[in-house]
Amino acid sequence: MKVTDLIPPRISNLNDYVPGKLAEDVAEEMGLGAVIKLASNENCLGPSPLAIKAMTAALTGLGRYGDADSRRFRQALADKLKAPVNQILAGNGSSEFILLLSQALLSPGLNAVMSRPSFTLYASNAKATGAEAIEVPVTKGYGHDLEAMLAKVDQRTRLVFLDNPLNPTGAWVTAEDLTAFSQKLPDNALLFLDEAYTDYSRLPRPDYSALLATGRVAIARTFSKNYGLAGIRAAYLLANPDLIQALNKFRQPFNLNLLAQVGATAALEDEEHLINSQKAVWEGIDYFNAKLPPLGLPTHPTQANFILAGPVAMGAEALDKALLKKGFIIRSLNSFGLPNHVRISVGTPAENAALVQALTQILS
Repeated sequence: MKVTDLIPPRISNLNDYVPGKLAEDVAEEMGLGAVIKLASNENCLGPSPLAIKAMTAALTGLGRYGDADSRRFRQALADKLKAPVNQILAGNGSSEFILLLSQALLSPGLNAVMSRPSFTLYASNAKATGAEAIEVPVTKGYGHDLEAMLAKVDQRTRLVFLDNPLNPTGAWVTAEDLTAFSQKLPDNALLFLDEAYTDYSRLPRPDYSALLATGRVAIARTFSKNYGLAGIRAAYLLANPDLIQALNKFRQPFNLNLLAQVGATAALEDEEHLINSQKAVWEGIDYFNAKLPPLGLPTHPTQANFILAGPVAMGAEALDKALLKKGFIIRSLNSFGLPNHVRISVGTPAENAALVQALTQILS
């Protein structure tokens, strides 16, 4: 018997997660000196300066374990959010919460409901437990089809994944629609709200206090986008204290490493960096909306730090390859189920302008 024979089909049949290409890999492959990466929705301004300062000061302490419960980080979050600290779980990126909740709530015979396309880990983590992943096509406007999702929720549903804004389209669910949607969910279904990009929305953020009080919602937020800390994988989950306590029982110990705790805690105080990041993204989105459609590359409304563009006349894969040769990385959305569309992250003004110039050469 081979070791692979020990792996159950629910694992072996999963699709691999497809990350964005690394700039250094593309530079080496294409023989380029410099590459501009606009594929993974990273903060174009880089990390919060306060976070860098705090992490640099903490380097000499790396010989010791950090706080297994991230108490200072969680208390800083509680103070800022005006929420009880026992409603907060610290984690190694929002993806850890997707995994933990899937493991805790799903099993064979149960299901999870999500949009298609949306973040691919929702479906893969659900399937890994033996549960069914029910993927509901988005609307013609590339937003969540809330009514269609509700129609798929039944007594076997334990999780409903909703990313707001939606990745990879940037579509937004309003506070009113979100409240109405949550109220129609049965008691057996937990609503998982993934707010990885919500700080870049120009629309009012919903008030979740009533939702949290019901105990039937869990809200994940990350420091990867807004504070430019993708490399340290810091995030937190807001949820019912009983659910937080249950997840704490089997999460990995020291799941948020020492530098992540220190850096994220410091970043919370960096309002200037957050405001500057928002401004850079909004200006970049406006720039792409003005420049891309005249090139035959339609854009779609977004409340995130990326923009959905397409359909691409030459095909998304062909455009992706043509840009790679010129030293630009964007994201073809084949793995998301949108083979004729691309996702472009907002870069610095110079990076955005350089991309438009390259697109002009390719598409004209």
